[in-house]
Amino acid sequence: MPSFAKLFATPWIWSFLGALIVWLAAVIFTGGHGAGGMITAALSLAVFTVIVGLGQMFVITLGPGNVDLSLPANIGLASAVAMKTMDGQDSLIALGLLAALACGVVIGLANYALIRVLRIPPIIATLSSSFIILSTDIHYGRGLQIKPPDSFADFANVQFFGVPILGLFGVALAVVAWAGLQKMVYGRSVLAIGQNMRAAKLAGIPVERVRLLTYTLSGALGGINGALLAGYFRGASVDIGNEYLLSSIAVVVIGGTSVAGGKANVPGIWGASLFLVLLLTMLNTFGVSAGLRLLLTGLIIVGVITAAGGHKTGR
Repeated sequence: MPSFAKLFATPWIWSFLGALIVWLAAVIFTGGHGAGGMITAALSLAVFTVIVGLGQMFVITLGPGNVDLSLPANIGLASAVAMKTMDGQDSLIALGLLAALACGVVIGLANYALIRVLRIPPIIATLSSSFIILSTDIHYGRGLQIKPPDSFADFANVQFFGVPILGLFGVALAVVAWAGLQKMVYGRSVLAIGQNMRAAKLAGIPVERVRLLTYTLSGALGGINGALLAGYFRGASVDIGNEYLLSSIAVVVIGGTSVAGGKANVPGIWGASLFLVLLLTMLNTFGVSAGLRLLLTGLIIVGVITAAGGHKTGR
């Protein structure tokens, strides 16, 4: 019994439990039809939220006020940059991915420049930059859907025994993020800054360098996510990243990362991403209207967050 109590005291377990409950509800409603397909689809879609969620997690872990609101615009522009660079040619796929990554890195650096040089609060700086990025995307992409090379689109949708290859990439990326957070100086520095920035400075941690790397990391993950999304959906578009504004923050909070900073939870990102995707699938299966779906989604998310952390006192 003590082991079970310890398990359920772990914040990230609630996100996986929530995902299991909504999956079971959908399976029961459909009489068991399509249960495996539902999991495959959830893994395919959740990986994109995992990628941007990991970047957002590192940013939020830096402490109160740190958040990257430029991710949706970043994803949209990077998807267009990747597809235009690839130009429908298989030989240019690697170059297109590098171009998307570089686009995200530049956006991350620009976000930090606004925060550091102009002393603008992160939430305002990244929101402001998102409008600039969106305008650039509209001009660059001309509002048209740009198609990827067929082999890249096929790769983004390939599965091994029902497991999407992008899902495996998402798991590998989460493992790297966990190792970086727990085993590397950079990760421990992020946690220390989030717990107490002043103490971190006194301890000799290069606070501003770590913040620069963190916002750049978030931008880079947003950029690569844009390229992968364009491959999966077989086309880039201006609004391809719109849904990742709130979902990238929601998975961080639901997954057990503290919005007060100094505490991150990598496994919870996967659990929360699966939960959100399966929740949307369940509500669609039930034939719930768009308005009611948004209301129920919000209420359920509040419930999961409360169950995961409501019993704990804030810092």
